[in-house]
Amino acid sequence: MRIAVGLGKQSGEERLERQGVSRRDFMKFCTAVAVTMGMGPAFADDVAAALTGRRPNVVYLHTAECTGCSEALLRMYKPYIDSLILDTISLDYQETIMAAAGHAAEEALEEAVNSPQGFICMVEGAIPTGMDGKYGYVGGKTMYDICKDILPKSKLNLAIGTCACYGGIQAAKPNPTEAVGVGEAYADMGVKVINIAGCPPNPINMVGTIVAYLNGIDIKLDELGRPLMFYGQTVHDRCERRKHFDAGEFAPSFNSEEARKGWCLYDLGCKGPQTYNNCPAVLFNQTNWPVGAGSPCIGCSEPGFWDDMTPFYKN
Repeated sequence: MRIAVGLGKQSGEERLERQGVSRRDFMKFCTAVAVTMGMGPAFADDVAAALTGRRPNVVYLHTAECTGCSEALLRMYKPYIDSLILDTISLDYQETIMAAAGHAAEEALEEAVNSPQGFICMVEGAIPTGMDGKYGYVGGKTMYDICKDILPKSKLNLAIGTCACYGGIQAAKPNPTEAVGVGEAYADMGVKVINIAGCPPNPINMVGTIVAYLNGIDIKLDELGRPLMFYGQTVHDRCERRKHFDAGEFAPSFNSEEARKGWCLYDLGCKGPQTYNNCPAVLFNQTNWPVGAGSPCIGCSEPGFWDDMTPFYKN
């Protein structure tokens, strides 16, 4: 399956206009991506060129996950995901949204993986390794074997979401399936993976990584495999409640007057000081983020998420 087939030799901007995306909205999005990448508004033209040039082939695999990362991506708006990302990349395989099923889906995957232009691979979900991977199957093959076959052939591998990055909830104690992140599962094969962490990650971080790759930008990673351009600072560093932390003003409860006034949520379990992500600066759907909505950060982009980071779940 290919998204937006039959578009002939239309330029990227022409394709977007046909989908109802104005150049103004498109450039606003490109500017947001450029700023998020730390490149400044002037880099917006380069972002636009990357998103409207030759459409890269993309294979998007689902392993042990809840599909929440795909849902976050599909709900991106201004411009909508279907008229932007799905019209600027050739999404050749994505089980959640593709029309094909059964043998037709398997044929689409085989065709995409063997494309002479090469492909980018995204993986959403942890890799079950227990019992030789028998805890997770797709199309009669274990998730472990599917990724083992495909990832070494890809030009760029992205782990989408904390489950794919570090195991996520699938790896929470007692972890009977022995689920691990993609990078850990195939490290002995020399497979390189860029981790786009979060539960779910902000779609702009994923788009920005692809843009950087298409522009030949060196994507510097932290020790956990995350792009420093998005995960280089803690949530605490840029939190809008930081001034209250510095002043020693901590909300005693969620329904307190202090909480409503925006006082710091550290005493209520906020993991912002230990969590690296750009949530305060890059709002979900340009609307809000957890702390802005009154919730403490639960450290969803960290390896210890679920077992060590969240204040709401106990073993």
